[in-house]
Amino acid sequence: MARLVRSPDLGDVLAFCDEDPVERVFLEDVARRGLGRFVALKEGGRLEAICHVGANLVPSGRGTARFAEVAEGEPRMIVGEESAVGELWGALRARLPEPLDDRPGQPVYVLSEAPAPGESELRGATLEDLDVLVPAAAEAYVEEVGVDAYARDPALFEWRTRAQVEQGRSWIWRRDGQVLFKAEASAWTPKVVQLQQVWVEPALRGHGYAKRALADLCRLLLSGTPTVCLFVRPENEPAIRLYEAVGMRRTITYRSVIFE
Repeated sequence: MARLVRSPDLGDVLAFCDEDPVERVFLEDVARRGLGRFVALKEGGRLEAICHVGANLVPSGRGTARFAEVAEGEPRMIVGEESAVGELWGALRARLPEPLDDRPGQPVYVLSEAPAPGESELRGATLEDLDVLVPAAAEAYVEEVGVDAYARDPALFEWRTRAQVEQGRSWIWRRDGQVLFKAEASAWTPKVVQLQQVWVEPALRGHGYAKRALADLCRLLLSGTPTVCLFVRPENEPAIRLYEAVGMRRTITYRSVIFE
């Protein structure tokens, strides 16, 4: 039987993530940056499963129900590969409140070949864009998660948006104070970039801005990283059409159990 390891070696974590760089992109990213805390299951000299333990629980691998032993408090979200989340959630369900939302079957899309140029005015966001980025990111979060994270903690939300900009993980196409497109990298490793908050101001949707800018963003990222990925709610048909229009293909599924 695999033994529970409360602080796995970085080398073991990276080796585990390398077995599936897309599914485990977030885990590898936070491990490389020394963020958060990990627990793992180890058997025969290799990791069978790991879990990032923090405000969000992010499990991966087989036997993730064991991580219920070390989960503390009430997470804001359990998110990751669908079967890993399902197993952990099953073990935690009795001691956690009813979730705000449970989203199984979220397709993960990947792209490894650069699409045709979109000829947008996409660029890396700067601190001068925070006046429009913060409210845009807040609206995008409400749309994606169903929670007003800005109202919950405005200072933290603004800090996080600023940090994304300072780390070169935020891109924007704006014109006359309007956001034609924005997106962030939620995770970035040598093999994969995971995008989130792909968003256009509602009044500007339906004009092709998202397709043009996303194509240019993917071209930019693929010039230095082999794969771009993201995951999406299965009922978000406009977003799915967008991702498929730039050449992304559907792969595995994620699940998100959201508490607040």
